[in-house]
Amino acid sequence: MAMNLGISSYCLSRKLYTNEMTLFDIMDWAKEHDCTHFEIVPFGLPLMKEDGKTPNTEFAEQVRDHAEKIGLKLSAFSLNACVIRPADEDETKEEKYEKEIARIKDYMNLAHIMGIKKMRHDTCSGQHPLGNNTPEQFEEDFPIFVKAVQEMADYAATLGMSTTLENHGLYVNGADRLIRILKAANRPNVGLTMDVGNYLCVDEDPVVAVGKAVKYADMIHLKDFYIRSNERMLPQNGMYVNFPTNMSKPAAEPKRNAEEEKKKMPSFGYVGTAARNKILRGAIIGQGDMDMWKIIEIIKKSGYEKEISLEFEGMEDCVAGTYYGLETARYIWDRV
Repeated sequence: MAMNLGISSYCLSRKLYTNEMTLFDIMDWAKEHDCTHFEIVPFGLPLMKEDGKTPNTEFAEQVRDHAEKIGLKLSAFSLNACVIRPADEDETKEEKYEKEIARIKDYMNLAHIMGIKKMRHDTCSGQHPLGNNTPEQFEEDFPIFVKAVQEMADYAATLGMSTTLENHGLYVNGADRLIRILKAANRPNVGLTMDVGNYLCVDEDPVVAVGKAVKYADMIHLKDFYIRSNERMLPQNGMYVNFPTNMSKPAAEPKRNAEEEKKKMPSFGYVGTAARNKILRGAIIGQGDMDMWKIIEIIKKSGYEKEISLEFEGMEDCVAGTYYGLETARYIWDRV
């Protein structure tokens, strides 16, 4: 069984922000490197017009046409979203919900124009808007999550599409929470985007979680992480991790502008975990601390034949990181 391996545009999105590559260049790169499919995320793309609200249907048509021209399957569109934003002085919680549902539908319509059949949308990207990621809060929000998934699945069905939920961030993450939402939604066109690395964000063992969730997967995100204890790392802030600013001793005789120099330093991309005692950093597949051999073995032996998207988010050069990630993933697949 061959590995149905492609990449997400997220892998090379740094090149979009620096204008070194266009999305069409990235699609060409994927085709040249034997990707069987290509996943699209909004980062760095003009999917909305200058007003930030009007869908750029012309760009979506260009993406579709280029994919057809080079013979590259567009497999999925992935969107961060949150349907539980709290009320403020301008809008009620219900109004925010309806606005977010409308936004997701706009992007789903763009994906449909591109010829994409799968749409991943979150119900709460990252963490709870108020930072309350507890089981009790999850139970309170659970009916809203289910309602949103059902609403989006029903809309997707009118377009001949399916939807997926990803284990993402510190809140709507973990194998059991995602499977619960999936089963409660009870729609035939809803599955999971199973991100093998994101389980670490909620301190789950990826090997165990992948074993639980793989039978529900309609898309898999393949990534690797370095895993370190906070107490053994030089304090550096990142997503979900904030260290005291006074932990490093100042130099006795400063000879440089430390603050200005700090601004020029590249981000390490650290991600804190729910237990707050570990930090994660993206790695090239096979070079991090995750047991990629066991994870890929579980996926392959489950009989999974649908798409697998590489997601590289390390600090190395993104082209090199993506290239070696693809080669390593194939190398392991052929040997497990």
